[in-house]
Amino acid sequence: MKKVFALVAVAAFVMTAGCAFGADAFKLGATGPLTGGAAIYGNAAKNGAQIAVDEINASDSKVKFELHYEDDTHDAEKAVNAYNALKDWGMQISMGAVTSKPCEAMAAENFADRIFALTPSASAVAVTAGKDNVFQMCFVDPNQGSASAQYISDKNLGKKVAIIWKNDDVYSTGIRETFVAKAKELGLEVVSDMTFADGNDTDFSVQLTDAKDKGAELVFLPMYYQPASLILAQAAAMGYAPKWFGVDGMDGILTMEGFDKSLAEGVILLTPFNADSKDVRTIAFVREYKKRFGEVPNQFAADGYDCVYAYKQALENSQATADMDAETLCTKMIEQFTSMTFNGLTGSNMTWSKAGEVTKDPKGMIIKDGAYAGLD
Repeated sequence: MKKVFALVAVAAFVMTAGCAFGADAFKLGATGPLTGGAAIYGNAAKNGAQIAVDEINASDSKVKFELHYEDDTHDAEKAVNAYNALKDWGMQISMGAVTSKPCEAMAAENFADRIFALTPSASAVAVTAGKDNVFQMCFVDPNQGSASAQYISDKNLGKKVAIIWKNDDVYSTGIRETFVAKAKELGLEVVSDMTFADGNDTDFSVQLTDAKDKGAELVFLPMYYQPASLILAQAAAMGYAPKWFGVDGMDGILTMEGFDKSLAEGVILLTPFNADSKDVRTIAFVREYKKRFGEVPNQFAADGYDCVYAYKQALENSQATADMDAETLCTKMIEQFTSMTFNGLTGSNMTWSKAGEVTKDPKGMIIKDGAYAGLD
């Protein structure tokens, strides 16, 4: 009986300690595609965020977190359902959703409920538009488009450019629109401008033939990695080998199941994160990520990590406590994110506008020997 009593006492102590810690922790909720075609993005952001939470909770920081992710499968309706589940759980602050369309739907709920959100990677302008409490860790789509055109021009990667883009996706259309405007300003000639949509996203022979016939030296791919992987394979099969240039949505193609990495050799993309960086924090993060998950972290993982640390800084600066309600924290977070400067894995001296847009510099990356390498 003494042994039984002792075991019960220990269990009670552990449960009490756990509850006490939970009471002192900020409830951080998020949704993302943890299953389905965009799962590489969601799981990367979740994994990066979890590493940050574990580091902070093991430190002497007074700020502690309880992180909870819900699967939205890259679907707007499911993202809203997931958001409501997080609200029932007691979410006080949010990382929104990982991809743009689900996050746009979820952001409307964040705004109505006065729950502050900092999304790692939902880059559409509509995510933050008209919402004073929804912020982004990633570049907004227009910035990616104009920055890509500027980079192509500055590095003299090609004068004749083809664009293949997804016309029913806010991410792809937003980037393409500003790319075209900036390319015209810089004297880049868009010789082919071809689209595709859901249900018509497996055969790209028409788009590739048009680009090839019109002499495109570089093909710009403002899209996610799934269709990009098919484009690269089909171009190789037809003997078309232009320069390829992508944006952050292509970051993840190297870990796509069944993809032949050699097809991506020489692909250039703009991303705020370089896993090969000699930065001490980046080295430690990459080492821990490889240890836990067996692969090199992509930009989405680094963005997730940065979101948690940005929250830590903002919560510390504002002297927030975990017993505050979501609306009180929302007011404090708006004040902090519109005034503080943050240094993370995805950028130094980051600041945010009142519209929720982040300011940081993109980095040029090239795929060499099946891995990302820095160009800058």
